[in-house]
Amino acid sequence: MLLYTLDLGLTPYDDAWALQKRAAAARISGALPEDLLILVQHPAVVTLGRSTKPGHLLASPEYLESRGIQVREVERGGDVTIHEPGQLVAYPIVDLKRHKKDLHWYLRQIEEVVIRALAEFGLECGRVEGLTGVWRTRPNGSRVKLASIGVHARDWVTWHGVALNVENDLSTFNHTVPCGIDGVEMSTVARECAEANLPVPCMAAVEPAVVRGMASVFSLSPHAVAADDPRLA
Repeated sequence: MLLYTLDLGLTPYDDAWALQKRAAAARISGALPEDLLILVQHPAVVTLGRSTKPGHLLASPEYLESRGIQVREVERGGDVTIHEPGQLVAYPIVDLKRHKKDLHWYLRQIEEVVIRALAEFGLECGRVEGLTGVWRTRPNGSRVKLASIGVHARDWVTWHGVALNVENDLSTFNHTVPCGIDGVEMSTVARECAEANLPVPCMAAVEPAVVRGMASVFSLSPHAVAADDPRLA
């Protein structure tokens, strides 16, 4: 089975969101015959998932919009999430009927995708029991979060996905309680590799590592497609 891959570069959130929904509908109908992985970066945007709690957005939507930060309420699970340039966002459009019809299992697989991708750069990361996402424990015992995950599914086809902090400055996170977790420290691949005295990978290196991680975890063969592919419409 193939894994179609689509690299959108820097793309407005609304455009990628609309594409996800079209692709998911095509996957459900069978017009899209294979699973799809969309890779993208977004201009600064705060997304509010179905579990967002009052108080987890620390600034008003009006203030954020005045600073050029969009605010969007979305259908994915999870709490408040940030996207900004330098962060790699991966949206898997996956038909779980071809894998395993279990969303909790799927979340663990998406975590594994990121864990395997970061291992390519010597960065050892893992999970935290009871919390979704990918974390690193530093030698001093402190724990930082590198990737946030929130998904939605209809007819066992997924969209939304994972946001991996690669080389972003994290400034937008100051306006939220990230993922609704009090006291969480967000970090980036660049910062953690530097802290661990590892070579710092650029975005162009992390993207194919994530593709390889996705292909490995789901036993698929990557195949690049274009944004104007009629199967995505």
